[in-house]
Amino acid sequence: MNNRIFKISIAAALAGFLFGFDTVVISGANQPIKEIWDTNWFLGDSIFTFHGIFIMSMALWGTVLGSLFGGIPCDRLGRKKTLFWIGVLYFISAVGSAVAAEPYSFSFFRFIGGVGVGASSVAAPVYISEISTAENRGRLTALYQFNIVFGILIAFISNYLIGNLFDENVAWRWMLGIEGLPALIYTLLVVRIPNSPRWLLLKNREESVVIKSLTLLGIDPDKASSHLAQIKAAIQETAEKEKDKLFSGKYNKSLILAFLIAFFNQLSGINFVLYYAPEILERAGLASGESLFSSISIGFINLIFTFVGIALIDKLGRKQLMYIGSVGYILSLAMVGWCFYTGASSVLLLIFILVFIASHAVGQGSVIWVFISEVFPNKVRSYGQSWGTGTHWVFAALITLLTPTFLDSEIGIFKDNPWPIFIFFSFMMVLQLLWVFFMMPETKGKSLEELGKLLSSKKGKKDK
Repeated sequence: MNNRIFKISIAAALAGFLFGFDTVVISGANQPIKEIWDTNWFLGDSIFTFHGIFIMSMALWGTVLGSLFGGIPCDRLGRKKTLFWIGVLYFISAVGSAVAAEPYSFSFFRFIGGVGVGASSVAAPVYISEISTAENRGRLTALYQFNIVFGILIAFISNYLIGNLFDENVAWRWMLGIEGLPALIYTLLVVRIPNSPRWLLLKNREESVVIKSLTLLGIDPDKASSHLAQIKAAIQETAEKEKDKLFSGKYNKSLILAFLIAFFNQLSGINFVLYYAPEILERAGLASGESLFSSISIGFINLIFTFVGIALIDKLGRKQLMYIGSVGYILSLAMVGWCFYTGASSVLLLIFILVFIASHAVGQGSVIWVFISEVFPNKVRSYGQSWGTGTHWVFAALITLLTPTFLDSEIGIFKDNPWPIFIFFSFMMVLQLLWVFFMMPETKGKSLEELGKLLSSKKGKKDK
């Protein structure tokens, strides 16, 4: 593998590290903010709490915006500039959230960070795929997924260390503000990466500029012209094909598949567990410090089994991993609900939460981004990616918005015990298992062109 392309891909993939860190770091600030600013009150006669809307889910609504519209700056400004401004958004969000004097400005800065997360889920994979070759594209794109999980782990470790170093009234500010350091490093690294040669050609830039970009990627100057000719021929061939619209009806199968895998991803409860891990563990009987430390084990299991999923995805296939993950989901979530319902030991509950995390990492966590990018043909892939990621983040925001209501509810079966939430998630994973069996096609070993024909054809056969 070209060493320079590898290093450049790592720099771009660090957007994934900030993605993971920003998503989970709020878990350590959840309880302190709730107590200091007294945000856990209901909005009028609704079922929504101020804390759920403005503190916990605001970043996710920013993520929805960033994922749905991230393709616009990616196309007009370029992949490199978009990645740069994503770094700026992360930095502003981290510093602003840390110094916020009240919950409204805090929510605003968290929203900005969310926009960065959403846009990075579009821009970084696109950039990496465009600078890589067919032989190394899978491994290089996997760097982005690895960095997401690595960022989650570091966020849990950071929250634990800071929680033990500072007074609880200010510790949460340091938890959020520390993200500014990797955000600054990432932004400075992105300044030095070259523009995507394919984007330069699409924008009709001079050939000398494109060749310079290719040489910065480590392409031999003597071979840069031939590379340029190959890219230009591929772009011209694509431009000559019919320009179908995503919602023309031709891609309904792909739209449904992308929607459902994103829908079930969030109805597994994964973001709920990651966002509220310390609070969930405290309710199981662990002290505050112990719950933060135990959250680190969640990050480690997530990282380890992500490696397993990435190693198996091209061997067993996407569908087999989804089978494994779905069964693991159903059993672990049901047992977590049982532990809460019966008051079982906190150690047993933590074990089943870790089984849940492992099931996610091997199954949905490894499959979702790959699968969404595969089920749309070349002509509409970027817009299809926005559709899938947008669906994912909309439901992530809704889950994060609603779950605090049930965590703190004093009504009926939810009173002082969150067991029904986990039983609900377990039931949804039964539906996911049925979807995988009856509807999900296996995409392993098929070219993107073959998949495009299979899924866009009205008479395409289901591949079970």
